[in-house]
Amino acid sequence: MFQAVVFDMDGLMFDTERMIQRSWDVVGVQMGFGKMGKDIYHTLGLNNAQREQYFKDTYGEDFPYLEFRENYRAEVHRVTMERGTPVKKGLYELLEVLREKGLRLAVATSSSYESAKRLLEEAKVFAYFHAVVTGNMVERSKPAPDIYLKACEALGVSPEYALALEDSYNGIRSAHAAGMKVIMVPDLLTDSSCVDALLYGKVESLADVAEFLQ
Repeated sequence: MFQAVVFDMDGLMFDTERMIQRSWDVVGVQMGFGKMGKDIYHTLGLNNAQREQYFKDTYGEDFPYLEFRENYRAEVHRVTMERGTPVKKGLYELLEVLREKGLRLAVATSSSYESAKRLLEEAKVFAYFHAVVTGNMVERSKPAPDIYLKACEALGVSPEYALALEDSYNGIRSAHAAGMKVIMVPDLLTDSSCVDALLYGKVESLADVAEFLQ
């Protein structure tokens, strides 16, 4: 039924969303704004420009977003150097199953290409993917369908024959709007009631996706 599978990255392949959430708490306190980790629930799937606008809308136009971004990225880097970036359960097993099935694979992430390539190479999974499409390659970010349409185009597959794996509401809406089937693998967001009508399936981990496709 499927010719391709397109992966989101943060929160889906890597447990980076929790690392970012923790860094926002730490840096928010350091900068005098208090713990800001709760704000991540409003920014999942957004690109950098959209995220900056959220913080200015929430904390005022004078919010020093560039300083905040530099500080929280430094905190994430510090923790990563100490502990590495956690890989989500079942990622390696799923990639092997999909490779054996001969499916074409892509990544569609709102992160930058440099960040995505670094994470994929560190986890030794970059070679599995035929295409990596990032937020700076499209005009409109999730929930617009652009990034998933571009990923399908890069793979040479019609969206109706491609499966998307997502953890965020914006990502689910993006893939569905592109005409793809979507499986939700929850991360920070667990209540799928607002997107249930858009889902092809919902599983607990990437390992379950492999079973779903067998």
